[in-house]
Formats: sequence, C-alpha cells, structure tokens
Amino acid sequence: MAGRGYQGRGAGAGAGVSLAVVSTPSQELALTNCAYVSPADIRRFPTALALVGDVLVFALRAHDAVATGSIALNAIQRRQVKVSAGDSITVSSFAPPDDFKLALLTLELEYTKARSNRAEDLDAVLLAQQLRKRFLDQVMTSGQRVPFEFYGTNYIFSVNQALLEGQESSTPLDRGFLSSDTYIIFEAAPNSGIKVINQKEAASSKLFKDKEFNLEKLGIGGLSSEFTDIFRRAFASRVFPPHVVSKLGIKHVKGMLLYGPPGTGKTLMARQIGKLLNGKDPKIVNGPEVLSKFVGETEKNVRDLFLDAENDQKAQGDHSDLHVIIFDEIDAICKSRGSSRDGTGVHDSIVNQLLTKIDGVEALNNVLLIGMTNRKDLLDEALLRPGRLEVHIEINLPDENGRLQILQIHTSKMRESSFLSPDVNLQELAARTKNYSGAELEGVVKSAVSFALNRQISMDDLTKPLDEESIKVTMDDFVNGLHEITPAFGASTDDLERCRLHGIVDCGKAHQHIFQRAMLLVEQVKVSRGSPLVTCLLQGSAGSGKSALAATVGIDSDFAYVKIISAETMIGFSESSKCAQICKVFEDAYKSQFSIIILDDIERLLEFVAIGPRFSNLISQTLMVLLKRVPPKGKNLLVIGTTSETTFLDSIGMSGVFSVTYEVPKLTKEDAAKVLRHLNVFDEGDVETAAEALDDADQEAVHACRDGCAGATRGKRGSHLCRRGKDRPQPFL
Repeated sequence: MAGRGYQGRGAGAGAGVSLAVVSTPSQELALTNCAYVSPADIRRFPTALALVGDVLVFALRAHDAVATGSIALNAIQRRQVKVSAGDSITVSSFAPPDDFKLALLTLELEYTKARSNRAEDLDAVLLAQQLRKRFLDQVMTSGQRVPFEFYGTNYIFSVNQALLEGQESSTPLDRGFLSSDTYIIFEAAPNSGIKVINQKEAASSKLFKDKEFNLEKLGIGGLSSEFTDIFRRAFASRVFPPHVVSKLGIKHVKGMLLYGPPGTGKTLMARQIGKLLNGKDPKIVNGPEVLSKFVGETEKNVRDLFLDAENDQKAQGDHSDLHVIIFDEIDAICKSRGSSRDGTGVHDSIVNQLLTKIDGVEALNNVLLIGMTNRKDLLDEALLRPGRLEVHIEINLPDENGRLQILQIHTSKMRESSFLSPDVNLQELAARTKNYSGAELEGVVKSAVSFALNRQISMDDLTKPLDEESIKVTMDDFVNGLHEITPAFGASTDDLERCRLHGIVDCGKAHQHIFQRAMLLVEQVKVSRGSPLVTCLLQGSAGSGKSALAATVGIDSDFAYVKIISAETMIGFSESSKCAQICKVFEDAYKSQFSIIILDDIERLLEFVAIGPRFSNLISQTLMVLLKRVPPKGKNLLVIGTTSETTFLDSIGMSGVFSVTYEVPKLTKEDAAKVLRHLNVFDEGDVETAAEALDDADQEAVHACRDGCAGATRGKRGSHLCRRGKDRPQPFL
C-alpha cells in the first residue's frame, strides 16, 4: 500500500528486485536511516531511493560489506517492513514526484532503551538542527520510526505527521523529503522521561488551535490558493520565534485587504481565520459602527479597538498574543481623504487614526488588521501601502473545481442524511454554473431544496402529515434552481436572445463567412496569449443582421461573461451615468477569464443626431479609452461593435479603434428567398415573386437616393424612408 506521497502525487516505482535481507554492517550505519546494498546492486536503482516492501522509502547507499543480491536493514527497519534477516523482500526504485518537500513534520521522541527514573531535557533548537543536518533529503513517511544519536545517547523518533507543501491536511501514509525549510514539531512519548524545552523557539507554535487546516470543515471552498497566500504573507513569520524574525530584520505583516465581487467569501474567510487562531477572540467591526455624532467619539472608538493590544504588548513585549481586528465593509469609513464633502472631516480623521495605530511612531507589532471591501478603488492610498494593509488578496469568482468544492460543502449534510438523490451530478452542476459566486451557489442549493420540499406539501391540506423519509433533492430540482438563481456576473442570455427573436437563418455564403471569421476571433481570445484584447466592428445598413450576428457569436462562444450594451438599457441616463454604466460592464468583464462585450448601435450610444451633427464627446472618449485598455493579466476580452453610420464613426476616429472591421451585406435575391422559405410566410409559388420584389425595391431605393433624395433616413427594421413617400422594407435576420 502506498500513501498519497506515492500514488496521489505521481511518483513511480521501477520494476521490483528481490533481495535478501541482512543486518546493517555496523552500529554507526544503523543510525543513518539508510538501506545498504552492494556496489554492483546500486546501479540497478537509478534514483538512489528505494521503496522497500511497498511500505517505506529509504535512501540507498553502496557498502563493500554487503553481498551482491542483499539489502542491509537495521532492526527497526526490518520490524517495520515485517521481515527478518535471511528473508527475501521486493525492492523497487522510487521516483519522487514534483513538490515532494515536507512543510511540516511532527516527531515523537523516546529512548532506544527504556530508562526508569530519569528525566532529561532536550533542547528543541539544537535537536532540530542535528536532525536536519543528518537526515536532509531523506524521505520521511507517516508512521515511520527512525533511530538516531544525539550527544552520545541513542533515541528513536516516530513520524506522527508529515504534511507536504501546499497540502491542506495529512492522510495516513503521507511522505516527503525532509528539507532545510521543513517545520519540525517535537513531542515526548508518554512516560519516557523526556522533556522538550525551548519548543516555542524551535518549531511549535501556539498561534493556531489545530495542527492542520481542513478548509472543507471550515466551510471554505475554492479558496485554497488564496488561503495559502494569506498564510504565507500574514502568518508564516509569526509562527517562527521572535529571535528568528529579529535576525531576519523584518517586521510582521500588520494588515491585509480582502477584496473582490460580492458573495465570493471574503467575510467567511476572515471569520474562519479568526476561529483558527489561539488567544484573544478577533474583534469584528462593521465599518459604520465606529461612527458617532459626537465630536472626537469616532476617533476614540478606533483607539479603543487597539487598547487591549497596546496593554498586552507593554506587558509581554514580543511574546504577546496576536490581536486580530476584522473590518467588514472598510470602504464605508476609510474613503480617500478629501473625497467626502459632508464638511465634518470625520472620515479623514478615522483614516488618520488607523494609520497612526498601525504604522505610527508607537506602532503595534501584535496586531493584524483584516479589511474587506467590494470597492478597493474607494480606499485611501496611504492605507494600502506596505506596512499597513499591504497584503492585497483578491477573492475572485471560483473556477469549476472551486464551484464543485462549494457545492459539496453545501450538500454534505443532505448527502449524509440520504436526502440527496443518486442522480445529482455535482460535477455537471459545477460545469454549468460559470461565473456563479459562492453565495449564488448556496442560493442554488436553497432553491433546489425548496422545490424538493414543496413536492411534499399539499396546498389543499396544509395539515397533512409530512413523510420525512420521502424527501429527495433531485437533479431536476437543481436545474430549476439554476433557472431561478442567475449569476450577477454571468452571460446576459435573455438580452442576447431578444436580438434574434426569430433565430438565425442561413442567409448565404457572405453572412456565413462573416460569422465564421467572428468565431475565429473568439477562438483567438481563447487560445492566444499575445492578444488579451480583440475588438471587432460589424458595419452595414440597418436591418442587415449585425446585432443578431453579434448576439449569436456571444451565445455560441460559451464564454462565462457576455454582456450587451445598448441605448435601450440606458434610456433617461445622463452622459456621466452612461459612462459609469459602460465602465462598470468593462470592470465586471475583467473579473472573468474570458468575456465578450457587445456595443450595439454605437451611434445610438453616442446620441448621434445627423442634424448638426450632434453627439456625446464624453461617451465617445470613454469608449475609445476602454477599447484600447488592455485587460488585467490572465483576463481575455472580445469587444464586438455594431453600427449603421460608418461615415460618422470615421469622422470622430472611432472606426480606427477597432482592430478588425467586417461589412455585413444586404441579402441577394436568392438569399432572400431562402429566408422567406424558412419564415414560411408565403406560399411556395409566391416566394420568388416576393424575393424579386424585395430586390427591386432595394435597387429603386438606392437609385432614388443617388438621384438626390436628400434627407433619406432609415426606419424601423431597416425600412428605407424618403421624401417620395415610399416605404421599401429591407430583408433582415
């Protein structure tokens, strides 16, 4: 049987070799934890690591005293692999996987030979140094027993816990390399007479309540990498003793900021961090709670938050417990100084007071301030610099694996109680919930449960006894929940479908060619690392199908975030409000890995009027800036614009902003006949006549305008209206 370090992390074992077990040639070699073979046999193991008996991994060394075909093991090693001298055992070459270094090693100490009525103090600092030097780069397996010598006395340590770097919790047979960075915790065996001193200075930390972190038990899903970053930046230095930190010449991190979209788990993360810590309970402060109508009272409330930490540091110095202060919605009280125009200056005073407490002349070293916000851009810059809220962790929308973890957490109770139907496929649900936040996934589960419970209730007789055993939450319930709970940052499917009410009809090779070219742009956004921003302009006469084509590209792309910006959604908005709304759509798009934004009828967005002409320069400048702004690293965006006023866009320089421009043509007579047959609005005998009439009407309208039909405009559905009083409809998608 192999542990996670062997199977789960991709290690491989070569072909097994049968070797005879012999005793270690000398007592000195028995204390090295190595296995010894002959110089001839060592060549059979290319990695110099051997999996012995499918149980333990030992470093192989060559020794002339060991006969060919034999392997030398000490008594403890033989006992653990359950063999005796003279037995044969299978030995395989062990290939360690990547990331095989141990982050944490918990060892239990005892004497090789029991000693009665003797107590001995072992210095954990010196002991850790000796073990790292002696067993560096050796594989330690959970449950393994290793003899060693320390200042003339022989001891044995047992591996109680072996935690790999990046691993959240240990499993029964974890293993990994002992490295110079491995964190060692010593424990004395019961009744051994050994007392480990200087433990706090060596490895053990009283900072956390538990020895291991199980994020699933804490209700945290999809945030393991973020939690790792938080631990590395904010807690790693605090786990080490003060004298080590002093030698490094660094100061502890005093503040972190968790930011990201609503519902992604910022408050949950901060709350669970507080529960993990020993010592003082964290102080949780909602931003507006510190405000007071009395002069100076608000600043006093801020000072009172740090009072316990000040008294503790004065009494205990560097050995003071960590005091955690959690600010929820910190943007409510820590806005940029000078931005509030209420005339009181209270917000500025709060920021000043926080800055002096965190990083002032009498700065505290036993405080960790955790702030949470959805609007990082509102915070004062001085609060975000190193030394203050210097660790910025973005809690973003979960990926598919993260969504699966969140769904597993929220359905664990119903699974244990057998309320979850066997047909529920959480993996499929995770794939279908792109751009759902953690809170929205919880809402989907609640909605699904409501459908399941509603089946057990009779609206005709609410007093009817309920059958608890028959409650089952099915896959259909979850699908209904997905329809009921939609993501705030998801694709605007309903808006896109309104752009193509009659679907998409095969309109001929010209339209098909443009659609294929547009889908190639989608593929470019997906796979290309050198073009995170791609912009495309679809131009053509009104009613030619530009909006329907753009909407179809957005739907078929299967991107998590697809939004359409049109004038009809911003009726009554002022210029500044329209700019803010457009900027918000782009900012939301940057939160998803792949996004599409459709700017429908750009001339309408710009409030273009031919008489004058008149348009909004503020909106046009905003669009041109956004169309040139490269998305953040790791984010990819496709912007599709549609317009019927190419000349106007050329005159203001908007057309040149788009990297690609496609002309959407009008329908030919043959293509119009195809569309009419698909719509089934004419008898078969009238289709050709209707298509010919449409084509003739189009030609007449073109010639009429060429003959000087001044003031011609485009009407509803692409109709061509002119002063001659003719209404000639254009074909449309």
